[in-house]
Amino acid sequence: MKAKVHVFLKPGVLDVQGKAVEGALHGLGWGGVSNVRVGKVLEFDMDGADQDAAKAELKAMCEKLLANTVIESYKVEVA
Repeated sequence: MKAKVHVFLKPGVLDVQGKAVEGALHGLGWGGVSNVRVGKVLEFDMDGADQDAAKAELKAMCEKLLANTVIESYKVEVA
């Protein structure tokens, strides 16, 4: 099955990359853009057919490796 994990900084955590992208967009003429936040998406295949078990496994992966849960939030998807 296909799995997708979205990882992003929690609200209130300074997003230096987002600020840099926002500044570049303004410099290129898109001045109406604000509050840019940069995150990451991880996509991979997983063995098994039980979506609930896969989601639980993905959450464990996020808690242990894929996300720094002190400053990042995550969302998991299974298809």
